[in-house]
Amino acid sequence: MLEAKNAGRHDMSGRRSKLEIFLEVLQIIKGGTSKPTRIMYQANVSWQPLTRVLESMVEKELIREIDATSRSGRRDRRTTKLYEITVKGDNVLRYFRGAKEFGIEELNIPI
Repeated sequence: MLEAKNAGRHDMSGRRSKLEIFLEVLQIIKGGTSKPTRIMYQANVSWQPLTRVLESMVEKELIREIDATSRSGRRDRRTTKLYEITVKGDNVLRYFRGAKEFGIEELNIPI
């Protein structure tokens, strides 16, 4: 089933580009998924590569890392970090959506 979900989004080797993974993670976070494990499953990326992607995206200010331990109310004790998209990250998604609408279909963008 995962193959069907990701069909048509890979290069000839079957691997996604770093850009495709970044955009997919941004889209997932924008969609309301904030826990890293959930992001990992939805993006179909293993843990170590995902942590590198998330760290890079935080450095580039595309997403914001939130300390879940400081939140009041109910929280998942297994999760210490949550993520939310920034205005800059949202602008990146809009930019690539616009490129795709111009008919640049060879960009295998998961948007």
